Amino acid sequence: MVARKREGKAEGYQNHRQGRTASYNAVLLKGFFIVSVVNISCYKFVTLTDREALKAELTARCLELGLKGTILLAPEGINVFLAGSRAAIDAIVVHLRADPRFADLAPKESLSAEPPFKRMRVRLKKEIITMKHPLIRPEAGRAPSVAAATLKQWLDRGVDDEGRPVVMLDTRNNYEVAAGSFDNAVDYDIGIFSEFPPRLAEHCADYAGKTVVSFCTGGIRCEKAAIHMKEIGIERVYQLEGGILKYFEEVGGAHYRGDCFVFDERAAVSADLQPASGRLHR
Repeated sequence: MVARKREGKAEGYQNHRQGRTASYNAVLLKGFFIVSVVNISCYKFVTLTDREALKAELTARCLELGLKGTILLAPEGINVFLAGSRAAIDAIVVHLRADPRFADLAPKESLSAEPPFKRMRVRLKKEIITMKHPLIRPEAGRAPSVAAATLKQWLDRGVDDEGRPVVMLDTRNNYEVAAGSFDNAVDYDIGIFSEFPPRLAEHCADYAGKTVVSFCTGGIRCEKAAIHMKEIGIERVYQLEGGILKYFEEVGGAHYRGDCFVFDERAAVSADLQPASGRLHR
């Protein structure tokens, strides 16, 4: 499998809107829609031994607040995708952070006119993101991360703070990459995340003397990917803190072409974190 570099606009998606994130505490007008639904995503790698009890507790609280979305619970942690009113979202974040294991959850937010989910589900899984490498445990120690603002500076210059060339490595699936990606990013045309380790193994030598920044939608896959890359001997590896969505939130769409695929009825969001098509896909 030959690694690919993405240049220019991604195929199949044309979106020229750019902009910084609007205030999440306001109700905004976008076209003819009132953009009043708050969407959050966050995750935490932490050992969970009481998943059945957590499932019942979180299901009851989310339904009480009228939220829609999905929460995944696995032995390795929690992964959250929720949508609702500002008050309901604030309430569930407070509820989650009341558990010491989730006290440092840092949700990424965006707005939409309607909830991009049809129902509320709390699901038990073997992994919150499937890589099929059970010995990789981010809770035991993360790979170094790079903040959005710092990454933008590196990409502006083409090198990191020590003068090394910067390679952006997309850890997402091929249909996500088709919606958009960073300029000149490398991707391995994978269909599922568990294909990433064997494809990477074929290209380790490509990264000698370079700084590699792994990225994904919200940070969870690139966190696992970066740990794996360190373990197989790639020396200069960073994960993009908070993924593409956090990058959009903090610096906009600089050095990025197209939109960001999301796993809900918005299908993709643009650099202003609004639905790329202006509507939901039901």
